[in-house]
Amino acid sequence: MFGRVKPLDAILATAEKKSLHRSLGPVQLTLLGVGAIIGTGIFVLTAAAAQKAGPGMMWSFVIAGVVCAVAALCYSELASMVPVSGSAYTYSYAVVGELLAWMVGWALILEYAVAASAVSVGWSGYFMGLLKSLTGFQLPELLSAGPSWSLTGVDFSHGIINVPAIFVALAVTALLVIGTKESATFNAILVAIKVAALTMFIALTLPVLKVEHFEPFTPNGWFGPAGSSGMGVFGAAASIFFAYVGFDAVSTAAEETKNPQRNVPIGLIGSLAICTVFYLLVAGGAIGAVGAQPTAAGIQPGSPEFAAQCAALAKQGATPLVCSNEALAQVLRSINYTRAGDLIGLAANLALPSVILMMLYGQTRIFFVMARDGLLPEKLATVHPKWKTPHIVTMITGVFVAIAAALLPVGQLADISNSGTLFAFLMVSVAVLILRVRDPKRVRPFRTPLVWVVAPFAIIGCVVLFFNLPVEAMLVLPVWGGIGLVVYFAYGYRKSHVGRGIVETHEEDFDAPPQPLPPH
Repeated sequence: MFGRVKPLDAILATAEKKSLHRSLGPVQLTLLGVGAIIGTGIFVLTAAAAQKAGPGMMWSFVIAGVVCAVAALCYSELASMVPVSGSAYTYSYAVVGELLAWMVGWALILEYAVAASAVSVGWSGYFMGLLKSLTGFQLPELLSAGPSWSLTGVDFSHGIINVPAIFVALAVTALLVIGTKESATFNAILVAIKVAALTMFIALTLPVLKVEHFEPFTPNGWFGPAGSSGMGVFGAAASIFFAYVGFDAVSTAAEETKNPQRNVPIGLIGSLAICTVFYLLVAGGAIGAVGAQPTAAGIQPGSPEFAAQCAALAKQGATPLVCSNEALAQVLRSINYTRAGDLIGLAANLALPSVILMMLYGQTRIFFVMARDGLLPEKLATVHPKWKTPHIVTMITGVFVAIAAALLPVGQLADISNSGTLFAFLMVSVAVLILRVRDPKRVRPFRTPLVWVVAPFAIIGCVVLFFNLPVEAMLVLPVWGGIGLVVYFAYGYRKSHVGRGIVETHEEDFDAPPQPLPPH
């Protein structure tokens, strides 16, 4: 079971036969990374992070950024050695064997799909805020927000279903089914819009920054009040980790990159560095301008108690930063930049669908590679005769994403997505160390510096952040993993190409979806 390792040379040989067109350079890869990273994390999760950590969320961005950076260094070594699609799943298959590779791929499916749902909910908040600001119209709260969830039950009193989130998830799915070439053309423009919007936000908020808004700096402490899960600076870092995970898409694009040995590390680390600076400036501007204004200490965002407190404050005519569905736009409106707030809302409305597209695209690519290895039915990777896209798996994913977006708040979706992501990153860091011992002489165009310090640090960082997620989010991973094991032993274990002695895939059955990864 653990001995079913796909040889690296076989992975590279198969990839060469089925290889996609190599067209991405270092600037395009960095743009791809920035485009995938800057999204719901900074536009929306700023509010949830402020509730969890107050001004201490500045430290949360640093902690999450550092863990991502060391994970990115491990990613870079493997991505430069194995420049193929499949990301952490492919690397794990080559190093720790089929079963754990399956678990990583299964976790990545959770990451990408739930992340797309989270971004859909984030888009919904900004869309409804912009609509209200421009026209005065607003949907009833019951139709523009999902219910509040906790381990003790579900509260439908503040929301039943998020209709705008369903709309955007299904619209992006339809676009992907028809083909991504048209949307890929706009990716660089959308990245520019997001960066321009955040730059405007920083320029308007930093001059009105008040030092007293940063006190107390850590109202919930570093690990949250006793008896509360997922709170404090580390709890916020575990949530904010979602704001960085797009860099995984750069690694997934390795098979379409010119000179991946040099360009993938540049794209990974370059995009991460640019986004970290932006995040710190935006977080500082948001808190400095209006203050963190948390509700009662220790109350988890997305919980029924939190929804009740926010509803009570709204009746008094006050919506603090932590309760906002459009945090950055609301900050600007509260300091009398109403039109600038509308522009931020417009930028989010234009840009966030591109992030949903990236997440859904990454999801279909992971499915495709797993089907290529026989672990999932090859029918899932069937390419549409007219549109030349993997329409079956795209539609299945889109429906799942829409359902999750309709029923869950953005903070909880982000935390669930993070549980899958952290597991995948941990496995990549382990794989780097195993490969250094098992195959020390293999050519490594990019070598992780101080690997025996960096990789263990990445492993410890992933574990610490995972155990600072809320209990509900931590429980999702083992439950999802259990479902994955059932699927693997019911189907993948018997059908696996490696298990059946087929190291190469059969070329005549299906080919890679001929969709370029944005930007092209």
